[in-house]
Amino acid sequence: MTTPRPQSRVRAPELTGDVWLNTGGKQLKLAELRGRIVLLDFWTSGCVNCLHVLDELRPLEERFADVLVTIGVHSPKFLHEGEARAIEAAVRRYEVHHPVLNDPEMVTWSQYAVKAWPTLVIVDPEGYVVHVAAGEGHAEALKRVIEDLVAKHEAKGTLRRGGSPYVPAEEQKHELRFPSKAVATAEGRILVADTGNHSIVEFASDGETVIRRFGSGKRGAQDGPFDLASFTEPAGLALLPNDVAERAGYHVVVADTAGHLLRGIDLRTGEVSTVAGTGKQWRNGPDSGKALEVDLTSPWDVAWWAPAGGIVIAMAGNHTLSLFDPVGGGIERFGGTTVEGLKDGQLGEAFFAQTSGFAAAPDKLWLADAETSALRWLDTEGNVHTAIGTDLFSFGHVDGDAESALLQHPLGLAVLDDGRIAIADTYNGAIRRYDPLTREVSTLATGLAEPQGLLLHEGTLLAVESAGHRLTPVATEVTSVAGDAHAVRRPPTVLAPGELEFTVVFTPPPGEKLDDRYGPSTRLEISASPPELLVEGGGAGTDLVRRIKLAEGHAEGVLQVVAQAASCDSGAEHPVCRVTRQDWGVPLRFAADGEQALTLVMAGTPR
Repeated sequence: MTTPRPQSRVRAPELTGDVWLNTGGKQLKLAELRGRIVLLDFWTSGCVNCLHVLDELRPLEERFADVLVTIGVHSPKFLHEGEARAIEAAVRRYEVHHPVLNDPEMVTWSQYAVKAWPTLVIVDPEGYVVHVAAGEGHAEALKRVIEDLVAKHEAKGTLRRGGSPYVPAEEQKHELRFPSKAVATAEGRILVADTGNHSIVEFASDGETVIRRFGSGKRGAQDGPFDLASFTEPAGLALLPNDVAERAGYHVVVADTAGHLLRGIDLRTGEVSTVAGTGKQWRNGPDSGKALEVDLTSPWDVAWWAPAGGIVIAMAGNHTLSLFDPVGGGIERFGGTTVEGLKDGQLGEAFFAQTSGFAAAPDKLWLADAETSALRWLDTEGNVHTAIGTDLFSFGHVDGDAESALLQHPLGLAVLDDGRIAIADTYNGAIRRYDPLTREVSTLATGLAEPQGLLLHEGTLLAVESAGHRLTPVATEVTSVAGDAHAVRRPPTVLAPGELEFTVVFTPPPGEKLDDRYGPSTRLEISASPPELLVEGGGAGTDLVRRIKLAEGHAEGVLQVVAQAASCDSGAEHPVCRVTRQDWGVPLRFAADGEQALTLVMAGTPR
């Protein structure tokens, strides 16, 4: 454990950005919120961990509605995320019911010295920063910090109750609301994941006539008849082969993304059932076993792949792939290590980055890795390959040879009749095409509103335009876009090369203590990209303070950090224990006058 050094209190910097949402057009000032507890959520709409935090905050916002003001500070990773139209759509899509400041130049991000998405900052009623937490899974800790602040400031007379700056945005009605994926049944009907309406819509083959809707439209996880069942932001859809469907008792597998479940739909009876998951989000427990006893984490897409003999699941929430057996009812880790990145090789050692789309071919399973803007594929021997994409930080819209081509946060794929791969290049608003034989990348269509899914139906390629709330036929006229290359917009940390003190701050919340009963309660692992950047101090250990040495002669690089701490209720007869874990990829720039120390706050008061 590291204990923060005594220091004077830090006044919260003012909030700076270009657009306020959910305030009725009003610009908020922290001074106007004196007397209230303010929770700042630094997020970006394409980050699945940020979406988890939105769900974690909902109960806190309800519980402390009269004393807490939550403000989302949207700090974009990708170029598209900084556009006002994109953040407006994201606020509606994810049902954000608190004020949001768009911070496209990341000014507020820098003023608060934020290093990771998501990061949560609590400002007390007197306007001082009192708690910072990076990553997700902090709901219980935040509750305890807020309760402690309420008690202290009520006693001091500095707490103000009542009133809210939140003003709901006006909603427009659509048949579909932020749809994501689509599949066609054997009868030629089209099933669409109507994500924003928490349901699955069955269209006739024309893609316009609604046959029926699975789901009541309310968020939930209720099984039963099609009109009473409920989903929570469903996305991926997969049809089972007829013989498998007969044995399993259902025809369609649904990735019920925000519900952390897989659901089954019987197309004959309309019955909806839960077939995998507990409804709890996976943290650190087992990820293999009986499907209904294993926690899932944001399953984003699903695909039946014959060589694997089951349903492959894009477990976007922890950057892994899982394999589900619909007949036997088991689930197991299929690929990935939970480390976010782009690393090829054997499935069990490969790194994935928020895999969000599949397209199955007889000898390959194609996948879209959103956070690395990559098109990748698995072969039948269990090896992972990358066709397009380089790392977590490079993106753009560039056609040509796959070696230099660039995508921007793709979410959907389809195998075309000639074996080429169509890509829903979501944040470029484009449909791209990759030729596995020539390795050439081209553009089929542009100007779409965040296409997230693709379906080849009766010879026509259909795009699921999520922000356009529709299915759109795509004319496959090939063009070439020279485009531009971009890099992630996160400001780098400027350090001096050589030795420096590296610290991760973790302070248990009120009522908890570090759990040392079975050995060290903390763990720290440090690596770098390029690897030769880190001369000394790499690897894993149990101390959260370490001396590291960075090589001379590098202009920039990335420090990769994984920290973990276990804490338990103090003084309780049956204490509840929690594991806090956070990954950082800290971009670095080197200068002779740079800092000679680096501190990352996992949870606690910043130094």
